[in-house]
Amino acid sequence: MRKSAMILALAGIWVGTAQAQTLKVAMGSDVKILDPIWTTAYAQRDFGYMVWDVLFALDNKLQIKPEMVESWSVSDDKLTWSFTLRDIKWSDGQPVTSDDCIASIKRWAARDTVGQRMMKSVAGFEAVDARTFRMKMTEPFGMVLAAFSKPSSSPAFMMPKKTAETDPNTQIKAADVIGSGPFVFKADEWKPGEKVVFTKNTVSKPRDEPPSGLAGGKVPEVDRVEWLWIADPQTQVAALENGEIDVIQNPPSDLLPLLAKDKDVKLVDSNPLGSQYVFRFNTLFKPFDDPRIRHAAMVAFGQEDFLKATVGDSKYYKICKQPFICGTPLGSDEGLKDVLNQDAAKAKELLKAAGYDGTPVVLLQSIDVAAMANLAPVAKAQLEAAGFKVDVQAMDWQTVIARRNRKDPPDKGGWNAFFTYSGAADILNPITASFFNASCEKASYGWPCDPEIEKLRDAFAKESDPVKQKEIAMTLQKHWVDAPTHVNLGQLYQPSALRTNIDGLIPAPATVFWNMTKK
Repeated sequence: MRKSAMILALAGIWVGTAQAQTLKVAMGSDVKILDPIWTTAYAQRDFGYMVWDVLFALDNKLQIKPEMVESWSVSDDKLTWSFTLRDIKWSDGQPVTSDDCIASIKRWAARDTVGQRMMKSVAGFEAVDARTFRMKMTEPFGMVLAAFSKPSSSPAFMMPKKTAETDPNTQIKAADVIGSGPFVFKADEWKPGEKVVFTKNTVSKPRDEPPSGLAGGKVPEVDRVEWLWIADPQTQVAALENGEIDVIQNPPSDLLPLLAKDKDVKLVDSNPLGSQYVFRFNTLFKPFDDPRIRHAAMVAFGQEDFLKATVGDSKYYKICKQPFICGTPLGSDEGLKDVLNQDAAKAKELLKAAGYDGTPVVLLQSIDVAAMANLAPVAKAQLEAAGFKVDVQAMDWQTVIARRNRKDPPDKGGWNAFFTYSGAADILNPITASFFNASCEKASYGWPCDPEIEKLRDAFAKESDPVKQKEIAMTLQKHWVDAPTHVNLGQLYQPSALRTNIDGLIPAPATVFWNMTKK
């Protein structure tokens, strides 16, 4: 038996002749958490798109399109938004109602950075009838549709009222994963550490429009999708080349040249906007409770070493200091001249001036996600060259996801920093870019507390003039350089690897599996 087949068989994964309508996918992460509202991790976001749907979505031109919504309107004074749902059902056959959506919006908004910002301007909701509801505002908010259509980190997935009434700080249960999306989650076949199984949602009602980005008709073309967790990248590649799996979501960069030579495999860039690496600070504890020390880290870092260590081939990465993505409306080098130059000497001076006392930085390293495994060693070298003490703690990504929610001191099971990456479509402005949220306890893990950032984010959200929005964003960017909530470490472009008999992978800010066919 081939090595890859033997490993897959020992893991309990069937590797015989693939069913014509079963798509087998090696995902970039195991799935131990099912709730895409409780966590912003992309594995859970991708899970969400399999089973749930959204009110609005972005097409392939990043234009906002209706999805679950049939029609909508806003009053002249911009204080009343009305939404009428399409006639659709949950996978258990029950109708999707206004009450379901109102409860879902409230739960999502309690956790999501854009939702929190929107709710500051919301007076309340009203269910007009079973399919129409209103959202009443205390003041105009210019990003209502942008909030409902954000592709991640936490899309505003609509769930049945019973599920949506789960406390936002509590994970939903597997039995409550019921959606109106293209697939149905098979809770009885879920085996964390091994596989997640979905079947075609036979009661879903896709839109008539052709699929485009995350919008349009979400038609499940295969009967069954199996997400397989294969931790070893070489085993993933061997399984793909042998036809034992159909797709690798995130093949390791160093093996892309090998895959490119295989006549039975194709590489598809499913997210042309790419992603951005991020080093996230925990501002609750020393040393990163001091913005001067966070700024020193930003001075100590240089992007190229990170990108070479993780991506390798320069055609799949871009050195870019701009936090809002190079080549986009808010992309700018304003205030960035003296940071991200890997200036250890300058960082040492800043640390001394800030009174850094040698408190070690507990840095969480994800070792099972190929795109992130090599980030921590580079960070350790660059930070230590500047005078930081660094304690790298290795674990799998799902453990990082769970641990980063903890507010315990770093020496009691907490943390000081971790790595992740954000899809470019999620971080095009300071509202949707969740790591700019500096609202203290309401901010995401890291919990930065910066009134100046929040004042500027409020101003940006209420402003509708693009020129004035950019002025606000640049003022915020210059302040952020001095008191960073995170550090951006360059842009990467991650192709997926597919067998040549797989078609229909849609370019989108998230990996989606509707429209995909298997010959």
